[in-house]
Amino acid sequence: MVGLIPLLAVETLEPDLLDALPDFRRHMRWFLRNRPGLASLVASWEVEGMRKRRLLALVHGHRMKQLLGRMLDPDEFLSPYGIRSVSRYHLDHPYVLSIGGQQWSVNYEPAESQTALFGGNSNWRGPIWFPINYLLVEALQKFHHFYGDDYRVEHPVGSGQQRNLDEVASDISRRLERIFLSDAHGMRPLFGGNALPGGDGSGDRLLFYEYFNGDTGAGLGASHQTGWTALVAKLFDRTQDRRVDDR
Repeated sequence: MVGLIPLLAVETLEPDLLDALPDFRRHMRWFLRNRPGLASLVASWEVEGMRKRRLLALVHGHRMKQLLGRMLDPDEFLSPYGIRSVSRYHLDHPYVLSIGGQQWSVNYEPAESQTALFGGNSNWRGPIWFPINYLLVEALQKFHHFYGDDYRVEHPVGSGQQRNLDEVASDISRRLERIFLSDAHGMRPLFGGNALPGGDGSGDRLLFYEYFNGDTGAGLGASHQTGWTALVAKLFDRTQDRRVDDR
């Protein structure tokens, strides 16, 4: 997931805001002119996007398509329940590093850590973590704010479907929301196919787990991590707003 983090460095600027900040505009032009090596790494802010907006981002359009080609691949980062923290490719192809005659490997681990290195149960080698997923959804929305509907990517990879970035963001949101929704049998993925103790699993006594299984959506780690997992409420709120607008 470290390779996806550059997507988060994005902001769009409205033309009237730039008009109100002439010193900022001047300093930006100086930076682009006098630091070309660094400026070449930043999406060109001089190019106007939808409604004459400007883009401040670390990732250019073509670079973003390369990143999304991995992020939106079900065989890599795209899970039915969000974006995994490590590509599922490493399930069959672990990354192996040899140092001093010893071999160290990074595998795809969708649930709890298989070693005590991360404290026993915490794991960033495959599960779905809400804070980063939420920021990725926001970033895609901001990129769409600049590029508009004409910028499209295949989503999911292999499906042949071309979608704009707002549609991709909405789909990832729905995948995250699905963790908490009951299925046809009244069971919710966050309970790992089990009923909540003292109930049948179909009630409203939901838990905000620390992170989630990258393949099944089952809740893992601390069960009351409202500090970031409660962000799902914001995703549901936006989904509801879309349904109202569609009417």
